Amino acid sequence: MKPIQPSRREAKDSTIRKRGNPNWGKPVQVVAGSVTPTEFELRTKSLSLREDQYANSDLLRAWCKQNKNRCYVPEWLLKKWDMLVETNL
Repeated sequence: MKPIQPSRREAKDSTIRKRGNPNWGKPVQVVAGSVTPTEFELRTKSLSLREDQYANSDLLRAWCKQNKNRCYVPEWLLKKWDMLVETNL
């Protein structure tokens, strides 16, 4: 007895792969609350500092001095430490 084979159309439909990005042209959905923390926030978290402890931390001050022109540092903290950010980089 001969095995039953699918028709050509059935065989063709099962092997066709859709090409390209199916989401092309659709707006990108941004999930609320998926904000990436800044390097400053990551540093303060690694040092286990609360906001009221920032100004008294020597380790944070040293990090800010090295990275003030490269990373975000709160303006109030820069003023408190009398640090200036170079704007002509």
